[in-house]
Amino acid sequence: MNLIPHPDTPPLAVSSIEAAVWREGDRWHFRYLLDGTSRLILPKPAEPSRADELWQSTCFEAFVSTGDQAYAEYNFSPSGQWAAYAFDGPRQGMHNADENIEVWLEGGDDWIAVEAAVSANLASGSGIGLTAVIVEEGGTKSYWALAHPDGPPDFHNPSCFLARLPE
Repeated sequence: MNLIPHPDTPPLAVSSIEAAVWREGDRWHFRYLLDGTSRLILPKPAEPSRADELWQSTCFEAFVSTGDQAYAEYNFSPSGQWAAYAFDGPRQGMHNADENIEVWLEGGDDWIAVEAAVSANLASGSGIGLTAVIVEEGGTKSYWALAHPDGPPDFHNPSCFLARLPE
């Protein structure tokens, strides 16, 4: 799946972000591949652990529908840190979700890949939104998603949950 930048927040050098989702046993894997990373700013490596406000720096996210309006939000930082939240509705009733997450980073001359494994009881076929916040030189931020609603970037908007968890 290809993510697209929000039209109001163009990137400097990142030229594409591809995302993939699959299941291995009881873990869901989310992988993001970026091309054009010559001006990308990555957060410093950190002890793998839960952390808040990861979206303030380069971060990859997955939003997964878990009920009528309920959904989970997972944040994967290239630093190795992660976050997991549950919401009762769009930006309502947020609380920490009890998940076990691992994050990996690999890269080359002008690309990086971030992969995360989430141990969660998610239903195949659930709607998902795959997103990224990209920070490049000079503090330039671009917001990437499968689709963007009108207005400013809003990954919590249900219209962004276009894909489905595979069977």
